[in-house]
Amino acid sequence: MGILRTTIFTGLLGTTGAAAYLAAKNPVISPLDSSDGIWTSQIYKQRNPARNPATQDYSVKRIPFSKIRPELLEKDGDLTLEFCRGLWSGWGYAVQRKYLDFKWRGPETASQLWTTQQLATSNYDKGTYITDHFEVLEKTPDAITIRCGDSPRNQPLRGSDGLFIISTKIDKKREEVELKLKSCLYSSQGTVSGVKGPMPPWMEELHQWYVRIWSETASWKLLK
Repeated sequence: MGILRTTIFTGLLGTTGAAAYLAAKNPVISPLDSSDGIWTSQIYKQRNPARNPATQDYSVKRIPFSKIRPELLEKDGDLTLEFCRGLWSGWGYAVQRKYLDFKWRGPETASQLWTTQQLATSNYDKGTYITDHFEVLEKTPDAITIRCGDSPRNQPLRGSDGLFIISTKIDKKREEVELKLKSCLYSSQGTVSGVKGPMPPWMEELHQWYVRIWSETASWKLLK
């Protein structure tokens, strides 16, 4: 993952202007607030029973209603689903998708989502496997919660684990949509001492830039 993030970081943030735009339009906050709902969720408690320390952050992007495809604002869940589709089928995930396709696509993973077309049209229901690295754990109109860190074929607690939440909010008062990507990455095996998550600082920074790229490119699918 470090090599992949470095490649994307170098290619897409090669100019000061690109980096400044991403930082301004897709701010990342870290760590998560102690009152964040993820900490008390059943999914988190089940997937990280020892409460091992996590690398944690979330990005927020706001877009005016006037720029959003109007049909996505009519029915609960449509905006979240399309944002999710845009993330996995979009340009920001292309390098990682191709790498995972080369490494893991085969007869034993044929039922998973692999092609751009599959990723752009899936309903991302609970149990969906994405490129042998992500699994949909929960889907609501406002959020799609995904397990990450290793192959979904490896179901027990594992050394590389985490939750990734794709969510949206329609803010009628401000006439904007809020798009949020939340990451909580940890080792779920055994007990890990200390308070630092599994990523060293340099990798954590690259991860935050990767999240910004995901947020930006996923949002393109929502625009008129």
